[in-house]
Amino acid sequence: MTTAPRSPYQVALIGYGLAGAAFHAPLIATTPGLHLAAVVTANPKRRDRLAAEHPLTPVLDSPEQVFDAADRYDVVVIATPNRTHLPLARAALTAGLATVVDKPLAVSAQEAEALCGLAVSRATLLTVFQNRRWDDDFLTARRLVESGALGRVHRFESRFERFRPKPKAGWRELADPAEAGGTLYDLGSHLVDQALTLFGPALSVYAEIDVRRDGAVVDDDAFVALTHAGGVRSHLWTSALAPLSGPRLRVLGDRAGYRKHGTDPQEAALRAGRRPGDGQPWGVAVPPVPGTLGTDEAQRTVPTDPGDYPAFYAELARALATGTPPPVDPYDAVRTLRVLEAARHSAATGQTVRLD
Repeated sequence: MTTAPRSPYQVALIGYGLAGAAFHAPLIATTPGLHLAAVVTANPKRRDRLAAEHPLTPVLDSPEQVFDAADRYDVVVIATPNRTHLPLARAALTAGLATVVDKPLAVSAQEAEALCGLAVSRATLLTVFQNRRWDDDFLTARRLVESGALGRVHRFESRFERFRPKPKAGWRELADPAEAGGTLYDLGSHLVDQALTLFGPALSVYAEIDVRRDGAVVDDDAFVALTHAGGVRSHLWTSALAPLSGPRLRVLGDRAGYRKHGTDPQEAALRAGRRPGDGQPWGVAVPPVPGTLGTDEAQRTVPTDPGDYPAFYAELARALATGTPPPVDPYDAVRTLRVLEAARHSAATGQTVRLD
């Protein structure tokens, strides 16, 4: 893995839609050791927003302006529609630039694996923005699992459910498979990544995937069941048509269970214009939303660990400086895509799919 030559490391962000503007730009700009050196967007409204939010950051018209001046930059962050991830990441790696790709890494596992191979051959850092590894509820659940507080875990339940009965305009609602739209590849990418991170590789996948909303042409309701190599079963739900949501997380062990309602507050904070380090506690819900630990006969509330999206870019800066592993192994994204592809096949056939 190459180490970038300078600090602060110069970061070029490609894309200034929701992901670029609300997540990547503010996190990059507030991470010691990183500098938001350029943003690529040709959209006039987004250029105006960039000028208001990051007035000292140059705006570029096209990704080629970054790749043609690669010596000015150390890192490229790709926050563009899914179909563009592969060509942009390939161009960035070929230019010798450390590369961050928003999830999913590519449209298919085969494409994602090819990108990983290119990064290895170029000795260039590649990582994937799986920010929900740093959600408050997931960090708490991971701590409880790893500490043994639940005993031997046998079931993991996780949900990202919303109620958006009317489809919105945008590429995520397009039917072309090349767009990798729909809720399975969107929030489902996070659900599968969290399950694999906690409990290791999946041996089999069963899924039910539906299009429920009037006018929708991509999946908006999905259930995925994984059997992990270690014996844990993960049940994962994502939906855009859930008027009543279930627990965000429920983890069951032979000693105790953990249950948590509510969603991590960081996305809402970033969308509202808050920034890490603004003098207020970061990643903490107001009012606090504790979880429950124990059994039906004996249980207690458990404070929720603060969420920490800034940790992703802090780990990236450290990886650039020291050559330590990136915040997310890109091969993890390949494994997630294999599960998502198996889920689609399972839903289409009604059969459980075994993974090699």
